[in-house]
Amino acid sequence: MNVKFKGNPVKIVGDEIKIGEFAPSVKLKGNDLGYVIVGGKKDKIQVLNVVPSLDTPVCAIQTKTFNQKAASLPNVEVFVISMDLPFAQGRFCSVEGIANLKALSDYRNKEFGKKYGVLIDDSPLSGLLTRAVFIIDTEGKIIYKEVCEEITKEPDYEAALNAIK
Repeated sequence: MNVKFKGNPVKIVGDEIKIGEFAPSVKLKGNDLGYVIVGGKKDKIQVLNVVPSLDTPVCAIQTKTFNQKAASLPNVEVFVISMDLPFAQGRFCSVEGIANLKALSDYRNKEFGKKYGVLIDDSPLSGLLTRAVFIIDTEGKIIYKEVCEEITKEPDYEAALNAIK
C-alpha cells in the first residue's frame, strides 16, 4: 500500500485486510469513556470513517460529510475513528453539531490501527491513523475499503456510499 503525506512516502504498519475478509472486532474508547466495539458481525452495516485527527480541516470535512450522509441511511451505523482523546472528540462533535455518528478513539493501545493496517509508523504523523474508509456488512465482512493514497486528500464519498446500497 502506497500512502503519502504531502507527496512524501509514509510507512503504514499493521495487518492489511482485504475486501471479502472478516473485519476484526476492536474495542475503542467513546466520548463517555466507555468502550464501543467495531468490526465483526452486527445487526447494522458499519461505516468506519478513519482520520488522523479531527483537529485538521480535511478530517473535519470528512467527518461532517459522513455525518450528513448518515442521517439518510437506514440500518447503518457510522463511526469516526482517530487517535484524538475522547474529550477532544466530544468537544469537536458538540461544536460542529455532529449527531449522526459516533466518535471513537484508538489512543490507548493502537489496536484498531494495527488490526486494520492503518497505523502510521513514520513521518510527522507517526503514531496516528492514516485516512481510510471501511464498510462492513451485517455478516462482518469488509465490502468496501479505501486507504487514501494522499493523507491530505478526502476519500471518495460516493463510492463508499454506493457500496452500502
